[in-house]
Amino acid sequence: MNRISRFLLRPLAYSVLGLSLLLGATSCTTAARVGVTSDYDHSVNFRAYRTWAWYPQQPTDTEGGPAQGYESFLDKRIRSAVEQQLGVKGMTMVEATATPDVYVAYSARVEDKQRAVGSPYGPYGNPYYGYGYGYGSLYNRGYVTEYKAGTLILDFVDASRKELAWRGQGQAQVDNQTISEVEVQRIVTSILGNYPPQDGRPTSPQAYRE
Repeated sequence: MNRISRFLLRPLAYSVLGLSLLLGATSCTTAARVGVTSDYDHSVNFRAYRTWAWYPQQPTDTEGGPAQGYESFLDKRIRSAVEQQLGVKGMTMVEATATPDVYVAYSARVEDKQRAVGSPYGPYGNPYYGYGYGYGSLYNRGYVTEYKAGTLILDFVDASRKELAWRGQGQAQVDNQTISEVEVQRIVTSILGNYPPQDGRPTSPQAYRE
């Protein structure tokens, strides 16, 4: 290959490399982390819970609609994900009339939120501190970005005592006004990763799962 050919192909190679890096970065950002918290009744022996059923008085569908006799897509996604994950944990789903050990209830919402973002970098990509002259603030002003946050809460209610035994909550950035099937599965899996409780303490709000 002569010098001219190598010279012409070099920009193309750089373009392909840049596109690959961009796509790689984009794919990483689409799987936002799930912020998970949980709390529970410390007097409960969670190992004794073997059977479960959906809470019989689930009032409305998760999206607040007037659905009677059918479920929204989000309800179906939540129910499917919870049933799958509790099955993995060895819990058996039964009918509510069969007097299970625990009832499971859920709620979900999508909210518009804002995030303050600030950059410690100057116009040339290097940290810029102003050196005492007050110019650093020109490049350190924060700005606000808007995003949608999907929040899912799972409650475990002791069927015999009719009291809340465990609550798990997960929140993640979502793309639309509803929570997609993939996102529901990821959030539910993350929440139930804390069930049954292991260390005798509620998880902190800073706990994250991929």
